[in-house]
This record gives sequence, C-alpha cells and structure tokens, in this order.
Amino acid sequence: MSLECVRKHFKQWNRDQDIMEFDNSSATVSEAADTIGVAPAQIAKTLSFRGEGEKAILIVAAGDAKIDNKKFRNKFDFKARMLSPDEVLKQTGHAVGGVCPFGLANELDVFLDVSMKRFKNLFPACGSTNSAIELTCDELFNFSNAKEWVDVCKGWEGEQAKEAAGVKNMT
Repeated sequence: MSLECVRKHFKQWNRDQDIMEFDNSSATVSEAADTIGVAPAQIAKTLSFRGEGEKAILIVAAGDAKIDNKKFRNKFDFKARMLSPDEVLKQTGHAVGGVCPFGLANELDVFLDVSMKRFKNLFPACGSTNSAIELTCDELFNFSNAKEWVDVCKGWEGEQAKEAAGVKNMT
C-alpha cells in the first residue's frame, strides 16, 4: 500500500515508472547500496523525529551521515528524539526500511541535510523495503516538498568520509 502511495505521488511528474523494485531487500543503507550498486553514502535515508506537538519532522541525509545532536538542537530548538517504528508508520504511512519523504500519510515538514549535496544523484526509498528511485538533489528537494536544506549531520565531512563514500576530488 505504501509503495502505491509513492507511485501516485510521482505520477504527477510522470516519474512513477522510474521507481525501481528489487528482488533483494533495500531496507538498510548497506542493503540498498549493494542492491543498487552504489556507495552507501549515495543512499538518501529518511530519519523521523518527534517534532513540536504531535507532528513529526523528517530529515533526509546521506547514507554515511549521522545526526549531530548539538547541530539539531541549535537548528530546531528541541532535542533529536527518533520515533518508534509504530510512530513512524502512523506519521509517514511507511514502515521502517521503506521510509521516504514521498506519498506521506500526514503533511510533515521535510528537511534535506547538506551531506547529500556532494552527489549528482541519490537513491531514496519509495515506501517499501525493496524499492528506490534515482533523483538529483534538486529533484529530491522538489518532489519531497522540502522546507529547506539544513546542516544537522556529522561523520560525512573530510577525506576519510569521502573515501568511505567512494567519492574523490568532489571539493
């Protein structure tokens, strides 16, 4: 059902046929990277956090990035607390392993982390544990109705992170 909501979401741009479905799992960053054949950092993972009130917020980040609690708190004025799997499903309509910023069950604020800007193309999930779509950063921003680019992650900067991501001379 969740994949169908994402298909419907992409249909408005005639991109629903670009959704890739796999025989193998793409539920984790490493599984998705192996299945698609890209560096783990190119997987655009969607993280769900408790927002203000009952509403969650979504942060989409590069596969090798981790939330920096201090940066998160400085940006959003509250502590980064991830949702439980049940809360993720209720808020997004997608189960863990297929969470994405498309075809959401509720209108949620989506933010894109700058950790993804070093790539020409990224691969976010499409609502199931065996799907993805290839998008540019601009497409990801537009198709997710993102509010803005933010800098709330760590672990992806520097030469070691670039090497681990399979990226060379991208500066």
